[in-house]
Amino acid sequence: MTERITIQAKNGGAFHAYVARPATQPAPAVVVLHEVFGVNEDIRQTCDELAAQGFVAVAPDLFWRQEPDVDLRIDTETDWQHGLRLYMAYDRDAGVGDIADTVRAVSQLAGTTGRTAVMGYCLGGLMTYLAAARFGVDAGVAYHGGDTDSYLGEAGKMNSPLLMHLAEEDEFITKDAQARIKEALAGKPGVTIHSYPGQRHAFSRHKGAHYDAASAALARSRTVEFLKHALA
Repeated sequence: MTERITIQAKNGGAFHAYVARPATQPAPAVVVLHEVFGVNEDIRQTCDELAAQGFVAVAPDLFWRQEPDVDLRIDTETDWQHGLRLYMAYDRDAGVGDIADTVRAVSQLAGTTGRTAVMGYCLGGLMTYLAAARFGVDAGVAYHGGDTDSYLGEAGKMNSPLLMHLAEEDEFITKDAQARIKEALAGKPGVTIHSYPGQRHAFSRHKGAHYDAASAALARSRTVEFLKHALA
């Protein structure tokens, strides 16, 4: 079952979120943070898959302050450039507030247990890391979070369980950046980082140019196991 809800921003305004629900409720929730393409087909499919695994999945519109309800394709240059413009202009600090508002709303949503994780891809992966560091979440899952290495000074505030997936051949996150991410988070209780040899950025994106079924399935199984344990 899917629906769209409206979330009130604490500092004014409102934005939409896609919701996919499991057959059995109440259930723990996962806030799914999108890439540069908005809440598009790929993100909705991810939410539907999480619902099939027993989670209430909620994907908020991160770009609502710039352009509400962005839904871009991954296979056209026009949409890529559109998404990149939104990404470059995105206010990450305001975005952390929007994610906090989403987590707050979702934890009180009918049909949820109150336990809520945040999971994101690329931009969403970075925002998951920032959310976990700045206001704390029940659990966080970050897939190839671009520019995370620019915020490693905040790693010391990390007290949330965090699972991170990194593609070793990521064209947007250098090997040096990946090494510094691992070093900064080394020894943090509850933090696990998995690397995927031979994989490029967004290896888990459905129908993406670098989609790898085996690595995507492995990352997904690790994610589901982590979430079920952390949100129990």
